[in-house]
Amino acid sequence: MDTNNMERKGVVVITGASAGLGRACAREFAKNGYDVGLLARGIDGLEGAKHEVLQMGRKAVYVQVDVADAQAVDDAATKIEEELGEIDVWVNNAMNSVFSPIKEMQPDEYKRVTEVTYLGQVYGTLSALKRMLPRDKGSIILVGSALAYRGIPLQSAYCGSKHAIQGFFDSLRSELMHDKSKVKVTMVQLPAMNTTQFGFVKTRLPNKPKPMGKIYQPEVAAKAIVFAAEHDRREIYVGYPTVQAIVGDKIAPELGDYILAKTGFEGQQTNIPEDPNRKNNLWEPIPGDHGAHGTFDAEATDFSPEFWLSKNKNKILTGILGLGGVLLGTMAAKHFMDEGE
Repeated sequence: MDTNNMERKGVVVITGASAGLGRACAREFAKNGYDVGLLARGIDGLEGAKHEVLQMGRKAVYVQVDVADAQAVDDAATKIEEELGEIDVWVNNAMNSVFSPIKEMQPDEYKRVTEVTYLGQVYGTLSALKRMLPRDKGSIILVGSALAYRGIPLQSAYCGSKHAIQGFFDSLRSELMHDKSKVKVTMVQLPAMNTTQFGFVKTRLPNKPKPMGKIYQPEVAAKAIVFAAEHDRREIYVGYPTVQAIVGDKIAPELGDYILAKTGFEGQQTNIPEDPNRKNNLWEPIPGDHGAHGTFDAEATDFSPEFWLSKNKNKILTGILGLGGVLLGTMAAKHFMDEGE
């Protein structure tokens, strides 16, 4: 899509923008008329993301930053506003994980995953609020997961961090409502996606890790995040597995425990042995421009009926009400005609 003549909608900041979902978000926001501030650790991916945004006719600024450093995140926000203008949207997307049984996890691994995946979203939100609250406008997106509600085996640090984000989100939203603030906050809950993380994260699994269950392309989530930025929704669920996991855990968590005990170990591994010495991005980025997609293109879908229904629920409701009105009118007309006879 040529966006060179499109009116600018605003400025978005995306954390974890160098690869995976963050990279897909950078493209999607640029396609929809936003100038993009890119935050991540990997310089090669940041350069690639900036080039793609510029190719779409939008402005882009990147800052190489670790979101676990609160001051660095805030300094990056200052730089982006100096070069692009006021930040209208902030997308907290950066994450990290370790695939490992809990009994083999190390304390510093829990600390690191929590600092990036949970505190990184907190620090990003604080930087956004610092700028948005005085203006009484703006949109903050917290990127969640079905795992924010339903923990699974082998990803305890990541699941714990996503659960923490959910609690932080509830607190933040209620405080903004109390203050009658016009700053919006939405949490987008995602399913398994075909992103680069499965080749990046630290793992102790014997085989290569993979997304569990139905896999979605990152562009599906990116579209949902752009929609969330432009509409006042509390939460958005992407993908049926997300709905199934969240609702199922509320109804029968014990059943979820049993099913995941049976399927959660094999379900998160391919049949390809993993190299125990391969590089991971827990502490440092992996060099190179890795793009948005992982290695599961053949298995991934690019459409979510659940998100389509959520996005179009007002139109659908209007249509149903309109159809109901037509049916009632037809029935009334028939009744009066019958009475006339």
